[in-house]
Amino acid sequence: MIKILNSSQKGFENEFEKILLRGSEDISEVIPKVESILRKVRENGLSALLSQVERFDRWSPKSLEDLSISPSECKEAYDALDKDTKEALHIAYDRIYAFHSKEKRQSWLDFEANGSVLGAKYTPVERAGLYIPGGKASYPSSLLMNAIPAIVAGVESIFVCTPTPDMQTNALLLAALHICGIKEIYKVGGASAVGLMAFGVPKSQANPHIKKADVITGPGNIYVASAKKLVFGEVGIDMIAGPSEIAIIADSSANATYLAHDLLSQAEHDEMASSFLFVDDENLAKIVAQKVEAILDTLPKKHIAKSSIDNRGAIIICKDIAQCTHYCNALAPEHLELMVASPFELLPSVKNAGAIFLGAHTPEPIGDYLAGPNHTLPTGGSARFFSPLGVEHFMKKSSVIYFSKDAISTLGKPCAHLAHLEDLDAHAQAVLARMQITKI
Repeated sequence: MIKILNSSQKGFENEFEKILLRGSEDISEVIPKVESILRKVRENGLSALLSQVERFDRWSPKSLEDLSISPSECKEAYDALDKDTKEALHIAYDRIYAFHSKEKRQSWLDFEANGSVLGAKYTPVERAGLYIPGGKASYPSSLLMNAIPAIVAGVESIFVCTPTPDMQTNALLLAALHICGIKEIYKVGGASAVGLMAFGVPKSQANPHIKKADVITGPGNIYVASAKKLVFGEVGIDMIAGPSEIAIIADSSANATYLAHDLLSQAEHDEMASSFLFVDDENLAKIVAQKVEAILDTLPKKHIAKSSIDNRGAIIICKDIAQCTHYCNALAPEHLELMVASPFELLPSVKNAGAIFLGAHTPEPIGDYLAGPNHTLPTGGSARFFSPLGVEHFMKKSSVIYFSKDAISTLGKPCAHLAHLEDLDAHAQAVLARMQITKI
C-alpha cells in the first residue's frame, strides 16, 4: 500500500529527508568491479570484449564481426513491422526531430566599432556512442531519443552499443536503428560497452578497428552509470542517470483515476522507481491510494510496480498548493505533472524538474514516446543542475576573437596592466609588442 504522509504531522520533515534520498545507490562495491572491466577493455581491447560478452550475456562471440549487427538485419526487422507500428515509430521520429531542430544553436559574430570581432562557433562532435539498454527490457524509444539529437547536431559518426543476452536482439530496436540510419552497432552491454565507447579498439587489436567516441549518452543500470562516471574526462557524457521517478502536484480538481494511473506508469519500470503525489486535499489522497491498489491488480508487471509503490512511493498531503510546490522543488523530480486547475499559472513557481507536464490530458508517458522533448532526463534530484538530453550534448562551442590594429591600440594598455597586476610579464609583452611599445 502506498504510504500517505501529512506535512503537518510531527516527524514529517524526517520522513521527507528520506524521500529526498530516493534512488541513491551505494556504488562503493560496484566501482572496483567496473574499474576492472574498464581496465581490461582499455588494455586488451577486442579480446576483453569477447570474453566479457561470453561471461555476462551467455553467448560466445569469436570476432568483431560476431559482435556487429548489420544494417541489413535492421532493415529486415523494419520491413517485417506491421503498418501501425511503422506509423507510430515515424510519428515519434518526426516529432522528436522537429522539437530538437529548434534547440540547435547557430554560430554568431558581433562586429564592434573599434574593429574587433567577437563570437561563438558551434561545432558537432565528430563521433558519438549511444548506449541502449537491452537486458530486463529493450526500449526503441531510447534509441530515438538519443540518436535524433545527435543527428540534428550534425554528428557524422554515430554508433550504438546494446546488450543481447542469449544473442536475442529486440526487433523493434533493430527497426528503430534502421529508421535512424545507424549503421554501426555492437552487441555489447554494461560497463564493457562504456569501455568500448570510451577507449575504442585500436588497429593493433582488430581490423577494422573501432574509433572511440567523443561523447557517450544513454541510460543504463548501476554498472553503466558507474562506468560513465569513471570515464568522464576521457570522453564527454550526458549525465549519471538513476532509477526513474515521477512527482505530481494536484489540487481538488484532479481526476483520481488519472493520478493513480500516472503514479503506476513509473512504478512498473523497476523496483527502484519512485512515485510521489503532492496534494492539498486529504480526501483525494485517500481515494487515489485506493485506486492505486485496485489498478495494481490489473497490471502484467504487478510484482515490480507493487514493490516500487510500497517501498518507494508516497502521497504527501500539504496545507496548500504553494507548499506542494515548495516540497516538489526540493525533490527536483525527473518528471513532474501539474494536475491543477490552472497549470500555466503554477508553472513559474516550478524551479527544479527534468520535464514538466501540464494539465489533465498530458500524462507522463506521452513524453516518453512522441511529444517531442527528450525523455532522457536528470534523476535523483540532479534536475537542480542537469538538463534533459539535447542537441547541445552533441555540440561544442568555441569562442571567436579578432582584434584589428585599432582595437589592440585601444584595449592593449588596460590588458597589459591587468597582466602586470598578476605578475605575468610575458602576457603583457605579447600585447605591448603589437602596440610597438615595451612598457606602459
